Amino acid sequence: MHSSKPEVIESVFQYISMWKVLTGDRPDADLSDRPGLAMCWAGSRFPFWNAVFVTSPIADSLLVEGRLREAAAYMRAKRHRGILYLCEDHLTDAARQNLDAIVEDAGLAFRMEIIGMAGDMLPYGPTLRGESPLEFRRVTDEAALLTFGEINAQSHALGPEARCEGIAGSRFWRSTAFAFIGYENGHAVSTAAAIVNGGRLYVALVATVPHARCRGYGLATVRHALQQAHEATGVTRAVVHTPSAGLPLCARAGFQRTTRFFTYGLAAT
Repeated sequence: MHSSKPEVIESVFQYISMWKVLTGDRPDADLSDRPGLAMCWAGSRFPFWNAVFVTSPIADSLLVEGRLREAAAYMRAKRHRGILYLCEDHLTDAARQNLDAIVEDAGLAFRMEIIGMAGDMLPYGPTLRGESPLEFRRVTDEAALLTFGEINAQSHALGPEARCEGIAGSRFWRSTAFAFIGYENGHAVSTAAAIVNGGRLYVALVATVPHARCRGYGLATVRHALQQAHEATGVTRAVVHTPSAGLPLCARAGFQRTTRFFTYGLAAT
């Protein structure tokens, strides 16, 4: 178990504290804490805003089982689906070996791996900023915010009922977050946001519409959001959590892997 590593502590802190902010931006969010668990539950049809985090190292398999059962019971009582996050570095070797059985017994099912990454890459030099065919515009009004949400809904194949619900009407995304949309020939195709959180720039909601992928637009938008946030704040270190598919983009942006999270949803009944 390596949970005392500074980069692991940083990654877990950034994930939970950032999700407290993002879900807390929604009406009636539950931001309560329990021993070993942090609730970041917006009660939203935008599933990423419904989260439960295991917050600290777990000494044995029985305690892992208790934490996951409690989290599953909490999720089962909710109207909308959500995600449980467990940092691999919070597990002992014995708990890791028994994890699959524990997860099944708790009524959960594995969803995906999320990789924690961080980097001291800012400011970007002129070469890394590069030339991009995109025009970048910061989100400052409701119309742009709805476009930002729509691109994310398309990118993550969310149903129409979830589109824009995660951020519509939010002052946070229009003023506090450095949220940008990339436009190709006047058409909105990509998004990325950099948010100041605990002395870091946290990267969130990176998305590209399906027909514009594999053109470097996601990377260009991430770099632009980070550079603009750096110039406004002076913060030089950034953190991101990404599915495995996003590793190449994040690595090119200057991030390095620090830890891994396992994510779970309720098992089908």
